[in-house]
Amino acid sequence: MTPHPKIDAIVETYLSVADAEAPGLVEGLYLEGSAALGDYRPDTSDIDFVAVTTGPPAPGVLERIHTRLGAHPFEGVYLTWDDLGHDPAELGERPQAKGARLNRRGEPNPVTWHTLARHGLTCRGPKPEELKIWNDPAALAAWTDGNLDRYWRRLVHRASRLLSPWGVTSLGAYGTVWVVTGVSRLHYTLATGEIASKTDAALHALETFPERWHRVVNEALRLRQDDSAQPSFAGLVSCFGEHFGTPRRSLYGSPFERRRDVLEFAGHVIVAGHRLFQARGD
Repeated sequence: MTPHPKIDAIVETYLSVADAEAPGLVEGLYLEGSAALGDYRPDTSDIDFVAVTTGPPAPGVLERIHTRLGAHPFEGVYLTWDDLGHDPAELGERPQAKGARLNRRGEPNPVTWHTLARHGLTCRGPKPEELKIWNDPAALAAWTDGNLDRYWRRLVHRASRLLSPWGVTSLGAYGTVWVVTGVSRLHYTLATGEIASKTDAALHALETFPERWHRVVNEALRLRQDDSAQPSFAGLVSCFGEHFGTPRRSLYGSPFERRRDVLEFAGHVIVAGHRLFQARGD
C-alpha cells in the first residue's frame, strides 16, 4: 500500500503497461524519494521508482513502456538484481525514465541505494530487507560532498544571473523550495549519514543554522506544506500574489528579497557541508 491513491493509480498503470509490453520483465518495483520518506505532496512531488529486472531489457522495450505511460510524474532507474549489490560508481550508465521520456545514459547515484535499503516501499518483489543492497557510508559521504559543488554550487552560480533560466526560477516558490531544501538535504546526510526528505531537511536546517537563516527556511517549509511550488510560468507568476496580495502570505516583502536569501543560504550551507566532510577524516 502506498501513501496516496494517486501513487496507487500510477503504479498500477505502470505495471499494467510494463507487463503488457514485456511480460516478466519487471520483477521488482520499489518506491523511494518523497513517497518512501513520508513527505509526498500530490500536487508537486514526483513518484521516484526503482524497477528491477533479471537482465538488461531488450532494445525498444522501455521506450515503448514509457511512451504508453505518458506524462505521469513517474521517474526512476532500471537496475538488475545483481546491480543492487554493487557500488553504483562501478556500474556505469543505466536506463533512467521521467514520465514518457527515457534516458539510456543515466548515471545512478548512491542516494538511491541508501534510500531503497532503509526506506524503500515494495510494490512488487521481495522487501528491501530481504535483499543484499550495497551500503557504504563513506562512499555516500564522498558523493554527497562532491555533489555540493558538482550540482549545487553550479546551480547557485547560474541563478546569481537574474536574466537566466535559473535566475528567474529562483524568484519563485519552486526555486525557493528546490534550493533551500536541496542543500539542506545534503548537509543532513553529511551530518548524520542518513537520507532526509525535503521537510525533514528543512527542520534540520532550523536546528542547525543561525537565526539569520530561519526566515528563508521557514518560507521554504511554508511553500512545501502548501504543495503549490510548481516549476512552471504560472507558478512563477502566482508567487507575486503571495508577496503583494492581501493578505500577504509570504514571509518576504518581495521575491527579490527572498531570492537573495535563498542564494546566500545555499552558499552558506555548501561551505558548512564541506567542513563537515573534511572533519570526518575518512
